[in-house]
This record gives sequence, structure tokens and C-alpha cells, in this order.
Amino acid sequence: MLLLSDFDYELPEERIAQVPIEPRNASRLMVLDPVKKTILHRHFYDLKEFLVPGDTLIFNDTRVMPARLIGHRENTGGKVEVFLLRRLDATHWETLVKPGKKARPGNCIVFSEELRCTITDHTDFGGRIVAFQFDGVFEEILDRLGETPLPPYIHEKLEDKERYQTVYNREEGSAAAPTAGLHFTKEQMQELREMGVNLGFVTLHVGLGTFRPVNVENIKQHEMHKEFYRISEETAKLVMDTKRAGHRVIAVGTTSIRTLESAALAPGKIEGRSGWTEIFIYPGYDFKIVDALITNFHLPKSTLIMLISAFGGRKFILDAYRTAVKENYRFFSFGDAMFLSGHQPQEERDREIAELEASHQTEES
Repeated sequence: MLLLSDFDYELPEERIAQVPIEPRNASRLMVLDPVKKTILHRHFYDLKEFLVPGDTLIFNDTRVMPARLIGHRENTGGKVEVFLLRRLDATHWETLVKPGKKARPGNCIVFSEELRCTITDHTDFGGRIVAFQFDGVFEEILDRLGETPLPPYIHEKLEDKERYQTVYNREEGSAAAPTAGLHFTKEQMQELREMGVNLGFVTLHVGLGTFRPVNVENIKQHEMHKEFYRISEETAKLVMDTKRAGHRVIAVGTTSIRTLESAALAPGKIEGRSGWTEIFIYPGYDFKIVDALITNFHLPKSTLIMLISAFGGRKFILDAYRTAVKENYRFFSFGDAMFLSGHQPQEERDREIAELEASHQTEES
């Protein structure tokens, strides 16, 4: 049994980055080798030093939609916030509504003369299904009225909304940014191409799972929320060619990992496909496609730090996080990055999990 408390760490509030650094790739980069257990301190513009021609970077090209709508109840005039999570059909969306206690089926929320919605149902995760009524093109209205959402731990106003978008975004549909990609500039991506590094793209629209905390102590009981993903035949072929040539497939962010591993058929084999994934990766998972990883520093007790721990080893990752706090790294969406050059060795991983589970059994007895 793996416990939620196994993925906790101390983080002073002042280490949470409130604004993005300029330029994008001036952020710091912690380089981790889970095999040799080494930690290097560099900057993101140094990434090329740790890549070789033939390596393939896989980016998530999703774009954050202006998902936050502010309106009022038609009957009382009370203020209401509706956060769009997932489109179900032409008019129905899965949403979060605040305040939620009074958000009952049948309630009407007005945003403007051209846009309103009616709550039609509850969801299993505490959200609401709403049906929009609008006069015009919904996407154009949303672009005018909606706000780009920022994570709740960011309290500073963002001067340039595009700084919460990657420079390569193209498929609108996310409720949050794939933040590992925020560090890349177009110039850096071109530089990597010129040195022989392949760049591939997948899509995963980040949904409710990003905002939903783990509320069970036994993490295996946690349910992930479904998110839409797509990987093209072209990208699948690039990944397969890279693996066959003996080079690394490097995921840019946890969303790229989840997409690649969701589309995997077997170790080293993948196909182009689209669908919904609720894959939950935690220590013990056997990675089938991804060889290395670029990621940000994640919240304590989150599914994301569990994923990173599965990749690099729980103890090594938590030691690295403590080092990051000590060395004044910046955390979360607008914070610094880390590059994991490979996996924790399987024998070491199995031993670490067995020791952890044995210690929990001893505590219970």
C-alpha cells in the first residue's frame, strides 16, 4: 500500500512563483540522473547540453481556453462563477460552479444578453452539467466574455495572457496549461531542430484532474478524471523510429507522458489514436514509451508528484525537491524546471516499493 503522506514535502509559500520569468528559457533547470543519483544546477537554455542528435522531444500542443465565466443567478442576482472543463456536445459542458451549494438543476445563470446557461445535472466529481443558450457563435462569445484561468496558488495579475500559453499551442480545449512547455522559446526549439533533435506533438486537453486533490490515504483508491487526447500517425511513427534507432523519447511535461503511455500497445510500441484517458501513474508503473522527462516542480501530495516519483524514484525525487527548496528554486506553474535523463532502475524501484509497503504494514500492526 502506498499512502498519500508518502508524497508530501515542506514548501515555504514564498517559493511559489507568482509571475513568469523573462525570457521564458531563463528559468533554472535542475538536471537529475536517477541512475547515478546526481543533481546538476543549470538554466533552461542549457537544455541542449543534455540532448543528442536523434533524441525526440514530444510536446503537448493544447491551448488554454478562456474557461472562467462570471455571471449572476437569474432569480436572485447573486454572483456565480462557471469554470468550463469539458465540452459534451454543441451546447452542454461539464463545469465547476461556485458557489456550488446553491447550484441546483434548473437554475439559470446569466452572463450577458447573448449568453446564459441552465444547470441540468450533477457530476460524480462535484461538478455540474450546464446547457448554454447563446445568440451568435459560442466560441466568439466565449473569447469576449471568458477569462483565462490561472491556478489558485497564483495571486498576482498576469500582464500578458499569452505567458500562460506555450509558444507552440494550437488546439484549444484545456482548463490549464501544460506548464513544462512554458519554458520553451521558438528560437530554442529551432536551435534544437538544427542540432538534429526531433520535435513531435500530441494533444491532451487538461481537465478537472489538475484541480482535484487526492482525498484518499491509500493512493490506489484515487480515481482520475477522464481527459481527451490525440496522437497522430505521424507522431506515432516518429516515436517508433526513435525507439528503433536506440534514441530517447523525451516527454515535455506530465501530460505528454500520459498521452504517450495511454497510446502504448506494448513496450516500445505505440499507435496513432484519439480517445479519453484516465491513466493514473504512480510508483510501480512500467513505462512503455518515455525514456526521459522535462517537468516543473509539483504540489505536495499531488498525482503529478506521484508520476514523477514513479519515473525517478520516490526517495530520489523527494530529496531533489528538498534540495530545490534549499537552493531557492521557484515552484509550480511559473516556476523552474527539472530534466530527468532516465528511469529509476527497475530492481531499485521494486526494492523501494517493497520496503515502503513493509514499513506501512509494520506501522499498522
